[in-house]
Amino acid sequence: MIKLIASDMDGTLLDSRMAISEDNASAIREAARQGIEFMVATGRAYAEAKPPLDDAGIECAMITLNGAQVFDKTGRSIFTSGIEKDTVYEILDLLDQTEIYYEISTNEGIISERQEKRIENFAAHIADTMPHLTYKVAIAMAAAHLSLLEITYVDSIREAIKKEDIQVLKIIGFSIEGPKVLGPVGLKIEKLPDIVITSSAQNNIEVNHKNAQKGIAVANIAKKHGIDAEEVMAIGDNFNDVSMLQWAGVSFAMGNAEVEVKDYAKYTTSTNLENGVGEAILQAIREDL
Repeated sequence: MIKLIASDMDGTLLDSRMAISEDNASAIREAARQGIEFMVATGRAYAEAKPPLDDAGIECAMITLNGAQVFDKTGRSIFTSGIEKDTVYEILDLLDQTEIYYEISTNEGIISERQEKRIENFAAHIADTMPHLTYKVAIAMAAAHLSLLEITYVDSIREAIKKEDIQVLKIIGFSIEGPKVLGPVGLKIEKLPDIVITSSAQNNIEVNHKNAQKGIAVANIAKKHGIDAEEVMAIGDNFNDVSMLQWAGVSFAMGNAEVEVKDYAKYTTSTNLENGVGEAILQAIREDL
């Protein structure tokens, strides 16, 4: 029987309102009644990930920034894995050469140079994951969502991260042209030492230290609690979920997952708009997966 569930958020746990549906929340509560711990594993920063959980009344451990930071259910940081500053500057140089908009997540929050680009690219992400929405609605949702977050807008990211106590945890680059533009620069970045490249949507690439992966983070938490891989269930929809789908003994890909991602999962559930996470949890309990 499973003892730990790790679920992605965007395109997985969250619905079209960027919220956790009552059906999903109910299944998570049922898992808790069965003695199964639930946690999220997301590319979001802590400040972005926590509000939907709070709204649903869910208190849980959180793997954030693809595994660069891990928090216990009280919000205490228990693990951090950052990118070396010299490597950060090399990555930013490569992104600048291709004129790709980027922002960085640090131990002190998210830093961006261009607010309008952040809204535009987050809207593209929403439109990509929820194609039934018009782009105008996606822009409105993006602006509303981002207005609730603590984001620092600066003239120069390079200057901002020179502070000794700043750790760069994740760099994310966006392009509305998707893999056509992001693919070649991603290959160059991947050649740098101790770096891993993933993505959470067609219009982005996410850069982390090689130790900052969801699969590694889930494995470390499971080990700490004396839980074997066969007793862990992972749920996700995109490439930054692959490492945990591969590691967990029970793995579900969302119905809306990228086709290649489904190949890494043992099971497929419904889409994020159809309470797929709740469906997967209840199936796992019912069939004693």
